[in-house]
This record gives sequence, C-alpha cells and structure tokens, in this order.
Amino acid sequence: MRLEEIRHKIDKIDRELLVLLQERMGLAIMAKKFKSEVVDVKREETVLSRPERMNLDLVERSFARQLLRTIIQESKRLQQEDRKLVAFQGEAGAYGEVACRKLVPGGAYIPCMEFVDVFQGVQDGYFDLGVVPVENSLEGAVTQVNDLLTTTDLKVIGEARVAVNHCLLATAPVALGEIRVVYSHPQALAQCQRFLLKNKLEARPFYDTAGAAKMLARENPRAAAAIASSLCSELYDLAIIASGIADGISNSTRFLLLARDPFEGPGEKTSIIFATAHEAGQLFNVLRLFAEEHINLTRIASMPLRSDPGNYSFFLDFEGGMQDAHVQRVFEQLDLMSIHVKRLGSYPMDRSES
Repeated sequence: MRLEEIRHKIDKIDRELLVLLQERMGLAIMAKKFKSEVVDVKREETVLSRPERMNLDLVERSFARQLLRTIIQESKRLQQEDRKLVAFQGEAGAYGEVACRKLVPGGAYIPCMEFVDVFQGVQDGYFDLGVVPVENSLEGAVTQVNDLLTTTDLKVIGEARVAVNHCLLATAPVALGEIRVVYSHPQALAQCQRFLLKNKLEARPFYDTAGAAKMLARENPRAAAAIASSLCSELYDLAIIASGIADGISNSTRFLLLARDPFEGPGEKTSIIFATAHEAGQLFNVLRLFAEEHINLTRIASMPLRSDPGNYSFFLDFEGGMQDAHVQRVFEQLDLMSIHVKRLGSYPMDRSES
C-alpha cells in the first residue's frame, strides 16, 4: 500500500467522523426537549465509561474518555444556546435544508425520513418548526405535502423559494474525465441527462440527492461522483466538479415554514384550503369574490378528497393578510355561501431572488 492510498483512507475516515459528529450534535439538541436540565451527571458518566467496556488496543482509554468529555461539553454548550429545532425531509444537505437556512438562520436543522415525520414532530412539540416543499416550478404540486396540509392543525408562518442548482460533486477536485459513475435521485439524474450523456457518465439511481453525497463522502468509491446541492459540498467536504448541470430551464421549489402557532404580525400573503359542493359554477363563484376585491391569486391547485372520491379540495394562495379589510369581506361572503375553508395562515412574502 502506497502512502497516497493510506492518506486516501485517512481522509475518508476523517470525513465520516465529522459527518457523524454533526449528526450527534443534532441529536443532543433534540434530547433537550425531553429533560428538565442540561446537565445529567448519571448519563454523562455512562457515556464516559464506555471506553472501559471496549477493547481498543490503539486507542488509550484516557484519550477516549477525554475525547468523549470534550464532545459532551460541546453538546451542553449547544443545548444552552436554545436554538430552534427546524425539521425537514431528506438527508443533511438536501434542498429542504437550504430552505431551512434561508427561513431560520442560526437554527438547528434536523433531517427526517418522511414528510409525515416533519408534520408529526412539529405537532407533538419535538421540533419547533418544520419546512416542507409545496410546489416545484417543473414538477408542480408536491402531492404528499398537500395531502398532509389538509389534515394538519399546523400554521404556515413563512415561505421561501429555493433555486435547484444541481452540482456534480466528488471527494477530490479531479478532472471530469476521471469520473465514470454518478449517483443521485432519479429525478435529478433525469434533469441532467444531456450532461451525463455528453460526458459518457453512467447514471446510478439513489434514494436522495443529499443521500448520494453522504454516501460518496463515507464510502469514497473510486471514479464516482454525485449530483446534489452546493450545500452538500460544504457539509461533506466534497469538491464541486461542475455546477448548473441541469438540462432544462431554471428550476426552483417553493417551501413553507410550519409552526404550531400562527405568525405574529401583519401577513403579506395567505394560504387557504377550501372545498365546494360538486356543482357547476361553485368554484367560479368563489374565485369571483377574490376578483371583485382585486385580490391577486398567486397559486391555485386542486386535489381529490380521500374521504370523498369525486370531490376536490382547492389550495389557494393570495396576496394580502387575514387582517386586511378586503380579505375579511371575502371570508364573510364565503361563510354565507357555506364554503368550508381551512385557514393555513398569513405570513411574510418571500421577495428575494431564489
């Protein structure tokens, strides 16, 4: 084995250690939700005694104990900062985390396996906030999230539009010609098909874009790369070989910020879900109310009702807050029409460039 090969393996282990440490710190912050005090002497001693139970011939027990003590001290420091726990779906580095960082700077961003875990975790108080994608500029509505919004008691308190900028990532800044295989979510691979074909790269589907980047950092397969966000390059110490590699036009995803309580302050934008009788002209009558009050609609989408096949619920976003007089007049008319309306919330409008 050559020196370069040994260093290659050391770099892989160091990278994985740091990724695992990031995950551990996130779990430590979550643990604060379940205990009354930051300091737990009995638990600390259990952790510190672990080297005594392990036969690690190259790791001195005193060194291991000091290392764990340092990690515990840093965990307690983070717990005392009282950061907001913000949940998103996917692995660390997913575009959901990009949205989290935009919506809640300085938060603790916690990855979840499924969208339902985000909703349930915020509802039960395990997380302070949740961030979920509601629509994509190319793919349309995110069906599972829209379905969960119809049943949740959570409120929408913010929005962010995030540009989907696919990057080709590798464990070292190698030439593009040295890469043979590329891992990513099937949708990302499809969006970068021309780039892959042009460079004779073999596409290998993975469950998640950020998951592919994480795997690359941990396993470091030779001649391999991943398609993921630029944030993944920072989190997993990966080199950006190429950026903006998607074939089509600009792609962006709109995310909603969820909380148990409504936004405090005047809202600039409002999201609602409503259902009408399955009769001709009912939807037109509702939309006419907004037109008559000169309220600008920014999104309308429909989804079949699971509880009543053949009927639909409608998702509506519009400019203005529930505190506005012309918006209140619309809802007074909706009440008279016996239209069922679910008020998701009024919140600040994202006016920044995605």
